[in-house]
Amino acid sequence: MKKLSLIALIFVVWTVVPARGSDIPTASPEDVGLSASTLDAMTRHFDAYIKEGKLSGLTTLVARHGKVVHFETYGDRTLAGNEVLKDDDIFRIYSMTKPVTGVALMMLYEEGRFQLDDPVSVYLPEFANAQVFEAIAEDGTVETVPAKRPITIRDLMRHTAGLTYGLFGETPVDKLYQKNGVLQYGLSAEEWISRLASQPLLYQPGDQWVYSFAVDVQGRLIEVLSGKPLDQFFEDRIFKPLGMTDTGFYISAEKATRLVDMVKPVQDPAEGEGLTVTTDPYFPDYTKKPASFSGGGGLVSTTLDYWRFAQMLANGGELDGVRLLKPETIRLMASDQLPPQAAGLWGADRGLGFGLDFAVVKDVQKYGGYGSEGIFYWSGMANTHFWVDPKEDMVVILMTNLLPYGAVPLREDLTKYVYEALGQTVSPQVAQGH
Repeated sequence: MKKLSLIALIFVVWTVVPARGSDIPTASPEDVGLSASTLDAMTRHFDAYIKEGKLSGLTTLVARHGKVVHFETYGDRTLAGNEVLKDDDIFRIYSMTKPVTGVALMMLYEEGRFQLDDPVSVYLPEFANAQVFEAIAEDGTVETVPAKRPITIRDLMRHTAGLTYGLFGETPVDKLYQKNGVLQYGLSAEEWISRLASQPLLYQPGDQWVYSFAVDVQGRLIEVLSGKPLDQFFEDRIFKPLGMTDTGFYISAEKATRLVDMVKPVQDPAEGEGLTVTTDPYFPDYTKKPASFSGGGGLVSTTLDYWRFAQMLANGGELDGVRLLKPETIRLMASDQLPPQAAGLWGADRGLGFGLDFAVVKDVQKYGGYGSEGIFYWSGMANTHFWVDPKEDMVVILMTNLLPYGAVPLREDLTKYVYEALGQTVSPQVAQGH
């Protein structure tokens, strides 16, 4: 493990540590009300996962009041163990792309390019006259009924459009996505939107929360509204202004030498225990510019790059004098947008709501007992995690590339240690799941 130098910071309130493309404000944990000993215990806990062979490489970062107080790298970039993980190594962040896409879309919202309750079909006519799945007839025909109302942009951003993913479910509509080539890699944005929009919806718009390709649709919407390819819009309007020099949909061959191995647990008992390197299941080569850009999961990034993005969110849309969004827009995105009938499939019983491309904590006790009401967060398929806690003015990030999601309880462990460092405790009833 490698520790961001905090020893000297015990004697100062603020300093700056050089980093790639930017300066990082830092402080000691005690200066911002966190327990250094608890964060050290967290470091040992995650380091144990490396030593036990459950992870190959990992980073954790905690910032409060805009200052990084904890930044650790653990393990190696490669499973072979011949390259120690560095603080500028690059991770596949998958669905942590979604908040970036949401910010980009809301920048256009602030410019008056659309209203949240506009029908998507105004800008993407392929979604006009949407049909909703009803049944598969005996002869194999797909029976549908007309959508009761149009899909809105708000529906896309809160996952109530009636779309699905075709990846995680076994519904008839998921199977239609698979059968009809919605999951095919290498399509142009126009062709992919046409294929997706020709499939029936799983639910009526607004009726249920269903995790879906909705944010990829947002990515195409950004292209249509702005007149720019999504990669160029992100670079011009977000990455370059924020100093996110190692984030993108594709990277140079030189930067690819910093890409962290994707690993998964060994599944064949004959091969023993531990981890094995696995191929990227959805994006085969990050050194090649893709035919279209996945606003829902296509980015790679570094821990410090993503911290800059998340810190912008925590600051109400601004970082280092660069403003991307107004504070009221960030508050709108981080507020629960789900209608009552749609909340069940997402997580009302877990104390969660859903905003505009973020999950939102509404009830801390149901959420697990640690944290604050108003946290907004998201994660990536390969076990990357981040959250912003407006009440505590805190940003927390974890990066690794481990499949499958949830193979190790990283977010739960991270949450526990961070909030114990703030002095929080959990009642025995909550800790036992009662």
